Amino acid sequence: MSLKSQVESGIKDAMRAKDQDTLRALRAIKALILLDETKGGGSGELTSDDELKLLTKAAKQRRESADIYKAQNRPDLLEKEEAELAIIEQFLPKQLTEDEIKAKLQEIISRVGAAGPSDMGKVMGVATKELAGQADGRVVSTLVKSLLA
Repeated sequence: MSLKSQVESGIKDAMRAKDQDTLRALRAIKALILLDETKGGGSGELTSDDELKLLTKAAKQRRESADIYKAQNRPDLLEKEEAELAIIEQFLPKQLTEDEIKAKLQEIISRVGAAGPSDMGKVMGVATKELAGQADGRVVSTLVKSLLA
């Protein structure tokens, strides 16, 4: 089942249950999907990679907004962002723990043959493709720096 059909089904369920937080998050995801499908030069269909990128971007936006609201002491807005983030994360693949990320990065470093900090670009190129949607880019970057240092 495609992401779009899962979201549409979820919207119907949320409307029946009168769950406003879920409804708001699912409508936001659907809007992103529709925008991406109709943008110029697009084929009209999203690949699973495109869907993953959309969801990752939406989750990142919610996290950043939540951080801002937390810093500004706005618990009302913070609560909404965290609720939407939880719903978006249901559609994302399971996030890896830091230890799991380190193990995968060490395997990538040995495969690529990276020797020091100058090889960070090589490692990051492979790591971002292999860990897409499973780990935050900042965490990966930090761990690569520490492993190559």
